[in-house]
Amino acid sequence: MRNKTLGLVMASVAAAALLTGCANETGGSTTEIAQTPPPPAPPPPPPATVQAEQRVAMSGAMKAGDYAAAMPPPPAIMAAPEPEFRDKYEDVDPNPVKLVSEEPVSTFSIDVDTASYANVRRFLKSGVLPPKDAVRIEEMINYFDYTYPQPEAGADPFATYVTLAPSPFAEGRQLMQIGIQGRDIDRDARPPVNLTLLVDVSGSMHSEDKLPLAKQALKLMLDQMDPQDTISIAVYAGAAGEVLEPTPVSEKRKIYAALENLRAGGSTAGGEGLRLAYSLAEQGLKKDAVNRVMLLTDGDFNVGITDSEQLEDFISRKRESGIYLSVLGFGRGNYNDALMQKIAQTGNGTAAYVDTLSEARKVLADDLGGNLFPIADDVKIQVEFNPARVAEYRLIGYETRMLDRADFNNDKVDAGDIGAGASVTAIYDITPVGSDAAQIDPLRYGDAANASDRKSGEYAFVKLRYKPPGEPDSILLTHAVTDADKADSLDAAPQWVRFATAVAGFGEMLRGGEDLGAGFGWEEIRNLAAGAKGEDEFGYRAEFIELSRLAETAEAQAALNRPAPEQ
Repeated sequence: MRNKTLGLVMASVAAAALLTGCANETGGSTTEIAQTPPPPAPPPPPPATVQAEQRVAMSGAMKAGDYAAAMPPPPAIMAAPEPEFRDKYEDVDPNPVKLVSEEPVSTFSIDVDTASYANVRRFLKSGVLPPKDAVRIEEMINYFDYTYPQPEAGADPFATYVTLAPSPFAEGRQLMQIGIQGRDIDRDARPPVNLTLLVDVSGSMHSEDKLPLAKQALKLMLDQMDPQDTISIAVYAGAAGEVLEPTPVSEKRKIYAALENLRAGGSTAGGEGLRLAYSLAEQGLKKDAVNRVMLLTDGDFNVGITDSEQLEDFISRKRESGIYLSVLGFGRGNYNDALMQKIAQTGNGTAAYVDTLSEARKVLADDLGGNLFPIADDVKIQVEFNPARVAEYRLIGYETRMLDRADFNNDKVDAGDIGAGASVTAIYDITPVGSDAAQIDPLRYGDAANASDRKSGEYAFVKLRYKPPGEPDSILLTHAVTDADKADSLDAAPQWVRFATAVAGFGEMLRGGEDLGAGFGWEEIRNLAAGAKGEDEFGYRAEFIELSRLAETAEAQAALNRPAPEQ
């Protein structure tokens, strides 16, 4: 009798454990199972839905209007579980300090992306420091508008500004800031837009900061577009499908309805989605118009073309046809930052990260011109430093944009693009000749003795190359950096120099601060930024100052959590 009773008890325990396991698989908890019986199993989908899904899986594409019928109903669980952290970032070492006597020339492609700043902000607002590889300092610097003066009428599509100022990072060093301001365009005279939206609707996009936020962002963008612009929508999950054929923005209700029908579920055939999106863009291709695909995703491609090199080759071929690619990243836990950066660079487009509705407004409303309308393609910068005046240099950021010296004059080498009204900023940390701040010993048998024979009045010679959109040949611009470009003190430097310096120092601190002196830290960043905040119409600079406080707190917390060294 005792054994029989014991067996019944054990059977009851096993049944309770089984129910608990089921609850955990669907996001429930053991406490909820103890109080509430499990819900009944959902009814099987109707035959028409099953048949539609099978047709999609076999054909790899859906006709317009089939998408809503083919997708399963949204899951009953309202709150998605906290995602496992599987974000992917490219492992890149910071640019090293270089001796001018050994390597006087620095060459790189410009970068107008801003994804890193918004992604870093997301980490800091969660109370943790971002991974170092998530910090691309040039994207943090270029997040802000530095109000460089507009190019003169009738001149080149952008203007260049160079400033030398004492560095606050370490005594005895200087910062050389290169600013490029793109010409804005008259909204009434802008070309029409043929835009294909490629929306990731895989299961990983279910949470509120992914697909629901993407749909809100697109509605903000539609309000900024003209009635004659056209919108197409394609989606991808387990297969790619067409949701909306090329439709004029004047039919806004039809576009809204297509967006509202989007639901998340399935695996992620991103490569196949890109094929379909480019096909739709080609259907609506307009001469003398902006033809672009905009990808909205968390970057988790796991079906179809998943190899990054194959994707880059495909996108590169499509770029030559005049269809560019921009990327908007969403969410956390599954964010493939490395892949998003590569395909955006290859597609002559921008990469942004949207973590809030406010950021969506900045990217797709306030900065829409810079993200949609190119004014210069393949923009490259090459700087030759004069060994008579500069002993060492280090480019801050742009590690993924470095080019070989010979690439500068090779018009077949792809580089970054500047959109209407956009600006680009690059900062070099330099050490003047004779400064005690030099980090590398000079060569005993180097050619320093001949340095005095060179043009001692110049610090550096800056060269830029760009192509007018769609043109095969580049145009060269030059600027000799002399004492006329030098500020006597950092306080006397233009406001844009001081704020950009604060952002650069912020990025350096997040990456470990190895190139910063002992006297520069979070407080110095805040003071420098506060003194250069200016009007700050949308509060972005005030937010930056607050982020520096969050970063300081997160750094202190991380130090407390580190295990004590073994004795």
